[in-house]
Amino acid sequence: MSPVQGPALLKVTDLKKSYGAIRAVGGVSFDVRPGEIFGVIGPNGSGKTTMFNSVLGQITPDAGRIELNGRDITNLSPLELNRRGVGRTFQTLQVFGKMTVRDNLIVAAQEHQGTMFSRMFAPGDSGLGAKADELIDLFRIRHVAHKKAGELSYGQQKLVDIAMAFMSEPDLVLLDEPCAGVNPSLVGGISTLLKQLNQKQKGSFVVIEHNMDFVMDLCHRIMVMVEGQVMAIGTPAEIRANKQVLDAYLGN
Repeated sequence: MSPVQGPALLKVTDLKKSYGAIRAVGGVSFDVRPGEIFGVIGPNGSGKTTMFNSVLGQITPDAGRIELNGRDITNLSPLELNRRGVGRTFQTLQVFGKMTVRDNLIVAAQEHQGTMFSRMFAPGDSGLGAKADELIDLFRIRHVAHKKAGELSYGQQKLVDIAMAFMSEPDLVLLDEPCAGVNPSLVGGISTLLKQLNQKQKGSFVVIEHNMDFVMDLCHRIMVMVEGQVMAIGTPAEIRANKQVLDAYLGN
């Protein structure tokens, strides 16, 4: 899917965050277009995670503005953001090990199913079974759907974790190192799945990842962060050709 031209889905303006004398994020601005897969790269300590967590409402920025569909979401809680259509994955797995794979997916979306009262009288799967089955098939985990998530391999749990983020069909999903700890043979499969989800759900993704081949293959545009600031934003081809980026980060 090609990004839609027009108003940004996510707009971050002059975002800043310091910890004492340490400036973690020093005035970062960028936007993410509808349908876009937007990558964020940079060396350790470049401010990627602080920026990410500021957007997600997990830390409070010192300054700046964050907008979703033109509305100010700066300082909203993660739960409020989730209800407005923002999903995420973490660097560490967030699956419920004692629940089945299918139940993990259902639980991940239940907060979007109306009021507590309405959920009490919903079907046993809260009406989410069909959506869970659709993602189970897309992620090719049907053969483990009724196993407890804690019994699966790390790579299989990673797939469950990513699938959970898409159960509510969010407008925007932030993926924090989706390839971390994953067997190299699975990396290409994750890229293919994310492309398929981008086509199917028409959502936008922001991806932090250290695997450069993965980012270059997957993303429409990439932002490079160094020392808390934006060094460059461009297409994969533009980033590959940027001498400043090559010298500072890619090492070419």
